[in-house]
Amino acid sequence: MDSINVTGGRALEGTIPIAGAKNACLTLMPATLLSEEPLTLTNAPRLSDIRTMSRLLASLGAEVSPLSDGLVLAMSSHALNGDRADYEIVRKMRASILVLGPLLARLGHAVVSLPGGCAIGARPVDLHLRALEAMGAKLDLRDGYVHAKAPAGGLRGGDVEFPLVSVGATENALMAATLARGTTRLRNAAQEPEIVDLARCLRAMGAQIAGEGTSEIEVQGVDRLHGATHRVVTDRIELGTYMLAPLIAGGEVTLGGGRRDLLEAFCERIEAAGAEVRQDATGLTVRRANGALRAVDVATEPFPGFPTDLQAQMMALLCTAEGKSVLEERIFENRFMHAPELVRMGACIDVQGGQATVTGVERLRGAPVMATDLRASVSLILAGLAAEGETTVSRVYHLDRGYEHVVAKLRGVGARIERVRAND
Repeated sequence: MDSINVTGGRALEGTIPIAGAKNACLTLMPATLLSEEPLTLTNAPRLSDIRTMSRLLASLGAEVSPLSDGLVLAMSSHALNGDRADYEIVRKMRASILVLGPLLARLGHAVVSLPGGCAIGARPVDLHLRALEAMGAKLDLRDGYVHAKAPAGGLRGGDVEFPLVSVGATENALMAATLARGTTRLRNAAQEPEIVDLARCLRAMGAQIAGEGTSEIEVQGVDRLHGATHRVVTDRIELGTYMLAPLIAGGEVTLGGGRRDLLEAFCERIEAAGAEVRQDATGLTVRRANGALRAVDVATEPFPGFPTDLQAQMMALLCTAEGKSVLEERIFENRFMHAPELVRMGACIDVQGGQATVTGVERLRGAPVMATDLRASVSLILAGLAAEGETTVSRVYHLDRGYEHVVAKLRGVGARIERVRAND
């Protein structure tokens, strides 16, 4: 099993290019199921989750061809030959559930396994199912699969009121509604940039959508969607992760293609901790403003709040900030599994339920640590940049799901980091 070795103590200087968003691309790819015509995505990230989604779409009869250096995905669903998303593929990634809405809208029926993914707490699909039921779908859960059927004549428009904000459920409902008869209104909808990106892609395919980026989205169903070419939005989670690197290690780094509007709440918190963030035409440049970092409190919330996917990385930063910080996780339970690993490196962290209190220490110490999920993986790497001595992060297969070329990108700005292959 591969591991990553990090030797801390070196300030970072230079530019890190930010990739297209994993979460956006994983949502955009199932949109190909809505049309017989080709959908081409540019600025696609090169990640294992993208390969998993490609295999899932191929199992349904779609054609997915990575072009050039892998940044372009050409897809076509002109010859779908299946409606069943099998457990063997779906279990590897929660985003697989996003084929349910498109299959149901296009074919009128679908059988999709309940998904797997990172062990960061329960992320039930009931909100997805409620939304599809509001459009007339009949659903039956048995043997670990969702058996879904649209009424005669296809899905119909409906009013969907989400009791909780759910990005995935909003995405599934939005795709299904594009081909439903009549008008669908999604209330208490997620407002994330990935939702806006999906709506723009669907509109380029001929969908009639209004209100994306707000809590209410209205979709007027159309008879068919056509092909399109769409550029995947910048990955705001990769952006935020690398923004923390020069704050943790020292130095100044420019994040190529970065946009503050994707992470306003995050930027406000790191500035309160002592960061300087500058925006120009090339991206965002980040450095410490003056001396030591200061403790700040953080609470994760749906967009436009502080992203849950940056909570672990922020904790790594606050481990050496002066004072006591409180991090409250309001999105997922069990998302402090990285805390014990940071404690192994000398951090002072007390976890009580959904709240972690971090008391800053003068310096972290390198240690062997184990990644428990995707974002925990990179939080430990960031901590290693600040630690005295060498940190070895094991189980880094999680990392490949969400960060492309993390070693090369950090090494390119001066970090002492290497990946050790299992057979080396």
